[in-house]
Amino acid sequence: MNVILIAVIVLGSIGLVAALILFLAGKKFAVHEDERIGQVQEVLPGANCGGCGFPGCGGFAGACVKAADKGSLEGLLCPVGGQPVMEQVADILGMKAEAAAPKVAVVRCNGTCESRPRIAEFDGAQSCKVQQMLGSGETACAYGCLGCGDCVAACQFDAIRMNPETGLPEVDDEKCTACGACSKACPRGVIEIRLKGLKNRRVVVLCNNKDKGAQTRKACSVGCIACQKCVKVCKFEAITVDANLAYIDAEKCKLCRKCEDECPQNAIHAFNFPPRKPKAEAPAEEKPAAVKPAAPAAEKPAAPVAETPAAKETTVPVGSPTGNVEPAKEQEKA
Repeated sequence: MNVILIAVIVLGSIGLVAALILFLAGKKFAVHEDERIGQVQEVLPGANCGGCGFPGCGGFAGACVKAADKGSLEGLLCPVGGQPVMEQVADILGMKAEAAAPKVAVVRCNGTCESRPRIAEFDGAQSCKVQQMLGSGETACAYGCLGCGDCVAACQFDAIRMNPETGLPEVDDEKCTACGACSKACPRGVIEIRLKGLKNRRVVVLCNNKDKGAQTRKACSVGCIACQKCVKVCKFEAITVDANLAYIDAEKCKLCRKCEDECPQNAIHAFNFPPRKPKAEAPAEEKPAAVKPAAPAAEKPAAPVAETPAAKETTVPVGSPTGNVEPAKEQEKA
């Protein structure tokens, strides 16, 4: 009985000492979380999409608090909540939220089934990543959309869908939060997060092909061939050509649409613009009334000319030695 009691006392003492050590260590190395982080996290949408660039809403809340301690929330934006949520975050942190330009996902590929015919048939897992690992896909373009819908599966807001006729994904501007999940899911980087633009209007080069012009034309009839006609017509230096591909800077573009009209491949598209008015035909110049030529005057019959004796026909007798001409009447009298 004494042995059992001693064992209990020893083990209890060891536990008590261990608990005391842990308590002191917890006090010494305790990490105090700013209560503002929890307050900020409560107003966030909780999508944990990672579109803000941080690991979930908790990471974004901590980044906002750290940025507030430095005096600015510049560069921080919750793409799901948008400006209203950022205003709430700023109120909690005692700061003013700076208005951020809204963004949207844009599919930079216009290679429909008609313009980019299939040259192979993939009979395997319907995944863009799998097709990219195994080859160039079912078309000759090694840069365009693979059409398996990995972006659709990655979107948590039902903002993107596949068009069965074109075989390309389409983005709903109203539902898109620009979280970037679809862009990260695309193995070819076809989807880009761009500025929405004034009145949700934008002009984009819908091509991602970096091959030379001749090779691009073989793969897709509407691919960019880097002819630089759009660069020459742009007065705002908003277009550059790099790696055989034209790109429009959304911040410099003034939405004049001259590049769209100039592109020989129809690779540049304008979104959400009103339909263009038909060009008015120039009025035809009035031609002066044709002047009819006057009818020719009727020719008067010539007046008869009176015959004179000298005008009468004379003959020369054959074999006359003198060759003199004698009137025919004198010859008859002779």
